[in-house]
Amino acid sequence: MSRNDGRSPDQLRPLSFQREFTSTAEGSVLVSAGNTRVLCTASVTNGVPSWRRESGKGWLTAEYAMLPGSVVGRKRREYQRRDGRSIEIQRLIGRSLRAAVDMRGFPNVTINLDCDVLQADGGTRCASICGAMMAIHDALKVLDTRGKLVSWPLRNWIAGVSVGHVDGRELLDLDYSEDSIADVDMNVIATDGGALVEVQGTAEGEPFARDVHDRLLDLAIGGTNEIIAAMRAAVDPVQATS
Repeated sequence: MSRNDGRSPDQLRPLSFQREFTSTAEGSVLVSAGNTRVLCTASVTNGVPSWRRESGKGWLTAEYAMLPGSVVGRKRREYQRRDGRSIEIQRLIGRSLRAAVDMRGFPNVTINLDCDVLQADGGTRCASICGAMMAIHDALKVLDTRGKLVSWPLRNWIAGVSVGHVDGRELLDLDYSEDSIADVDMNVIATDGGALVEVQGTAEGEPFARDVHDRLLDLAIGGTNEIIAAMRAAVDPVQATS
């Protein structure tokens, strides 16, 4: 049975990565997942936080925000008080992407990830993680050309995807219309080897059974594997098909 947009239950939304979207950050990617659009940049600065000094390692941190025009009716800018949801999501992005890199490879350097939602139609945190992953890769390539790396830091490809239980069905990569009525909503972050980085699962009403959790997790891992294959193809189409 197909969904409102014609997809099968285990099908991702159309996914694309537009690299070098801006010319000022070392890494810049516009990620599109269905009607969700997020601009992800990776900017490099010299130095690390004071508690990180003398560690021989770099640092990676993230910020996330939804721009005013990203939703119907305009979202207020977060000037004086940060939205609690934004803080929670940017912490998730930072934790997830730190699992992708060995920070001994870029000592005394900070990579700042900025994920700005241009248009929201569900799955913005997962799209941000995927776009930021691509931006990190491109920023590391720039650092390599500048002679700033002591070793290649990328140890895992990371991707995130949403899954949910909607009207008795397990669905992959929910849009807003599906997410808003889901009985169970999960966000799964995983590596290219299928190892889990983080699982966020919530019953929106009645508690859900363990077998539902397991089926959703299996569906999500299939989705993250497909997303990472698309990332690899965007970086190196020849290698991805070899």
